[in-house]
Amino acid sequence: MDIDFPLVLVVLTLASGLIWLADILFLRKRRLAAAPAAAAGEEDEPKEPYLVDLSRSFFPVLAIVLLLRSFLVEPFQIPSGSMLPTLEVGDFILVNKYAYGLRLPVAGTKILDVGDPERGDVMVFRYPKDGETNYIKRVIGLPGDTVRYSNKQLFINGQKIESEFVVRLPPVEVRREDLGTVEHDIFLTMGRSGEAGEGEWQIPEGEYFVMGDNRDNSNDSRYWGTVPDELIVGKAFAIWMHWKSLTSLPSFKRVGGIE
Repeated sequence: MDIDFPLVLVVLTLASGLIWLADILFLRKRRLAAAPAAAAGEEDEPKEPYLVDLSRSFFPVLAIVLLLRSFLVEPFQIPSGSMLPTLEVGDFILVNKYAYGLRLPVAGTKILDVGDPERGDVMVFRYPKDGETNYIKRVIGLPGDTVRYSNKQLFINGQKIESEFVVRLPPVEVRREDLGTVEHDIFLTMGRSGEAGEGEWQIPEGEYFVMGDNRDNSNDSRYWGTVPDELIVGKAFAIWMHWKSLTSLPSFKRVGGIE
């Protein structure tokens, strides 16, 4: 069973904060009242209960982590190859949590509108089918767009999206696709029919059409539909650690194409 870490973090922060606050307002006074000499300053104050001491120590740390993770930057690890060659399995990425507006932790409700996803962004969101699992894909279609995918060729609003051949690395062919705002490499599996994922979609207001860069091996909007704004988590902007093998060294690089 997957652990809902954001929920656990919120609960721990709230619980430790309430215990510490209760000690400041009520429990400490009772301890002092039960030890008149300490209250008069004649001897050391009675020792805090273990739970109070623990809460006082951990609450500031938990609160800072909660604020950073909820409103600024959150780390994620790539679990699959759907975004190859841009993101490899095991990559550790950083996600900007405020790029598309500030949202409440756990609930995901937007409390401050900062900006909207743009075509070409690498975006983290919650899977529309369960509303919980984090997915990462590239934004292809914006609200109001018409997206068509036919014979491994992408069209947006009737315009063919150009791509140029880069190299063949059997079993895949690498092509560089130009979305107008971002150029990025995609994988196309050689010898596989282009029928998978074909169709045409009209993107509703407040929703986004996303696709993986590993076009023939990506579970994306072609199969389960668009991503509503309320399920957006944030914009991936950097890879802070990447392991090509057990002996490789970590590296840091920006996410755009990703650069």
